[in-house]
Amino acid sequence: MDATGDEFTKYRSPLVSRYASKEMAYNFSDRKKFTTWRKLWIYLAKAEQDLGLPITNAQVAEMESHVDSIDFAMAAEEEKKLRHDVMAHVHTFAHCCPSAAPIIHLGATSCYVGDNTDLIMLRDGFDILLPKLARVIDRLANFAEKYADLPTLGFTHYQPAQLTTVGKRACLWLQDLTMDMRNLQRAHDDIRFRGVKGTTGTQASFLQLFQGDHDKVEELDKKVTEMAGFKKAYLVTGQTYSRKVDIDSLNVLASMGATVHKICTDIRLLANLKEIEEPFEKEQIGSSAMPYKRNPMRAERCCSLARHLMALVFDPLQTSAVQWLERTLDDSANRRISLPESFLTADIILSTLQNITEGLVVYPKVIERHIRHELPFMATENLIMAMVKAGGNRQDCHEKIRVLSQQAAAVVKQEGGDNDLLARVQADPYFTPILGQLDSLLDPKTFVGRAPQQVPSCNL
Repeated sequence: MDATGDEFTKYRSPLVSRYASKEMAYNFSDRKKFTTWRKLWIYLAKAEQDLGLPITNAQVAEMESHVDSIDFAMAAEEEKKLRHDVMAHVHTFAHCCPSAAPIIHLGATSCYVGDNTDLIMLRDGFDILLPKLARVIDRLANFAEKYADLPTLGFTHYQPAQLTTVGKRACLWLQDLTMDMRNLQRAHDDIRFRGVKGTTGTQASFLQLFQGDHDKVEELDKKVTEMAGFKKAYLVTGQTYSRKVDIDSLNVLASMGATVHKICTDIRLLANLKEIEEPFEKEQIGSSAMPYKRNPMRAERCCSLARHLMALVFDPLQTSAVQWLERTLDDSANRRISLPESFLTADIILSTLQNITEGLVVYPKVIERHIRHELPFMATENLIMAMVKAGGNRQDCHEKIRVLSQQAAAVVKQEGGDNDLLARVQADPYFTPILGQLDSLLDPKTFVGRAPQQVPSCNL
């Protein structure tokens, strides 16, 4: 459509128009939603037929032949007239299935199609996210292994601290992501089907249809649940499935959003230090005003969207809290937004994070320069121990190092010069006994502890 078309005269969510994958956008589309409604009506009819209700094979076949032929314009007109989306689609389906019209939605309530479809979308949404998260973990594990031995400054309070390695730092990110993988898989596996429960969850309408036969009602619930691809249905419901299910689903996504925000914030901080950069395309523009800039725009996008993802969990928390008795309809409009947006947003940040982790650029020389700048201060304890072993007095040595360190710090902070502590140590005759050991005492690899050995265990 050209720039003068209707597409550009109304708001479009950038989650779909700009960012999300086709599969996730389809998962929450009207096409998927309403074809799923029709499939659920077919499952119900088949199960009711199997259990003895007067439904013919021809009626079922007619419904099956029109699963995808949805007249969306007619459904919109029906909804405008009826002010009820489910009945609008019942009428639209019945219009193209005249012989099946009397048995469509037989015994069901709106939540039979609405809630069950939502649960299918949640389940399928996790099915889309889990492989994407696995790919991010795989790419980051490869990165951690590659740089397992490369020393780098650690930071606490964003101040230089004891050395770690680039790979070990990536393992901090990996550990959080594997916790997210566990959480998403658990949330996926915990989702059950609402099943056929009736208007207030008592299955009264189905008990009437089967003339008081409780066993057939239970079998109906089981059959429809299995047709929809679920192993279990919730044992009890009100009119809806418990909205705590939405809390559980969106909570794990929000938690993953916190992980991604932390990872991408770290990358942005390291990019400022010019130690690590996200991939930068050959013709990519970092700034419209400053052509030299290489802004971490992918990491910034992840942080921006992760904040939205973390905020969305408050919707189901409040919705669940205010569901009166068997249900109130003030959940509906909110869930139409919060459920799809959470999965769409999670989908986007995982795709973007995969792109980042596949192309992270490390600058070892910059990292080495930063280490050289700080390491003399960090090595002072090693220098003291070496002098003591060479016969020196620990307290005398400590005072010598303290004075020289203060002088070197003044050069760095007040004069803007380089850290010259090592040169001062070499120039002081007091330290003559250990001058031959300075290179080994200041080898960065001796300051990283077990960081290289911790990387393989993190990847198990």
